[in-house]
Amino acid sequence: MSQSERLVLATRYRLVSELGHGANGTVWRAHDDLLDRAVAVKELRLPEDLSEDDRVTFYRRTLREARAPAQLRTHSIVEVYDVVIENGRPWIVMELIEAPSLEQLIERSGPLPPERVAHIGRRLLDALAIAHKAGIVHRDLKPSNVMLDGDRVVLTDFGLAFSSGSASLTKTGHFMGSPAYVAPEVASGEKATPRSDLWSLGATLYAALEGRPPFERDNVMATLSALANESAPPMHNAGPLASVVTGLLEKNPTRRLSHARAVDRLERAMAGPRSGRRAQPTPRYRMIAIIALIGATVASCGIGGTALVVGMMKESPGPSPRATTPLRPTDPGTDAPPSAASSTLVVRAVADGCKIFVMVPGASTSVLANETLLPGATRQYEQQRLNAVIYNSAACEVWVNGKRKESGKLGERRSYTISRTPGGN
Repeated sequence: MSQSERLVLATRYRLVSELGHGANGTVWRAHDDLLDRAVAVKELRLPEDLSEDDRVTFYRRTLREARAPAQLRTHSIVEVYDVVIENGRPWIVMELIEAPSLEQLIERSGPLPPERVAHIGRRLLDALAIAHKAGIVHRDLKPSNVMLDGDRVVLTDFGLAFSSGSASLTKTGHFMGSPAYVAPEVASGEKATPRSDLWSLGATLYAALEGRPPFERDNVMATLSALANESAPPMHNAGPLASVVTGLLEKNPTRRLSHARAVDRLERAMAGPRSGRRAQPTPRYRMIAIIALIGATVASCGIGGTALVVGMMKESPGPSPRATTPLRPTDPGTDAPPSAASSTLVVRAVADGCKIFVMVPGASTSVLANETLLPGATRQYEQQRLNAVIYNSAACEVWVNGKRKESGKLGERRSYTISRTPGGN
């Protein structure tokens, strides 16, 4: 166990395991001993060559600005609980979201379909509207800071955010932000604004649709050069979202889509093209129309047409309701898969709606599964350490280190932190 993993922050936040790390710090899974709940803790770090004055400025700004998102009560922004100072640096305590980021989803599955990207974009516009109304500019919107928890889209990591009138930290040689997603005016040294966040949103949606950001190159300088001098490569997968993304990626912020116009274009794209054609009748009414037409035609042909109508009705039944799989008995220990005794985790779907998210925690987070299982499907995992979230746990059977876990209620979500030892939870 590392020195950090033995830390207890502010006598209550006990670090449990590392979830991931980046250039500006490390994110930990932790436990709030006072409120008895799991939380995420971000440990902020700075380059070693910063002066003491710059460090003091950064820490003061972190304490001030981390409290600002804590006031943004919305489903689409991660909830910040606390900020503490420990070992001479700030730690941000926030809501633990056990779900993949948009970046992880792109890396695993490639480009996303436009309808899903439209949903993500709409929720992020909601989050930005609330932040901007409060005077907060995010400044680091990118796929790794967007979490996808089922249908919930959550904007995280306000570590670089600032509010109106706050001091900013700049230092020659240090680039604050992500070059592939930063707005051109910010890259050239101008102050970030709400429209800068809208550019970053456009670059994020572009990456979700095409599988890569529009201006990313082999190094930071090449990326910044492309950002300043090149147009975004044509999109091949954007479909109806093309005008939204290109409008957000307008280099001149005064010509860039405003928030209201972005919402309007996105909602139009989600609604689909309008058509002046008359709607086609449903199968039931189409059948009635056919019967009426035949009835009028056969009036002069005798009763032979009646048999024809009856035959058509028998051969063209309406769609039957989709069958649902009933829940199976959930007596512990019954009908366990053969692999349950030797595996770290086994999940079997016993009804529709058994969704799982499984990942290996550590310095480099590895997502093993994020899927909805068909009834009867089984997944097993042998890794030494796992984090798992079971959605709609009544539709799933779960074995941890060979032991059957009690099934939950319909729609209930359950989380497991597992190690490869008997009695793991």
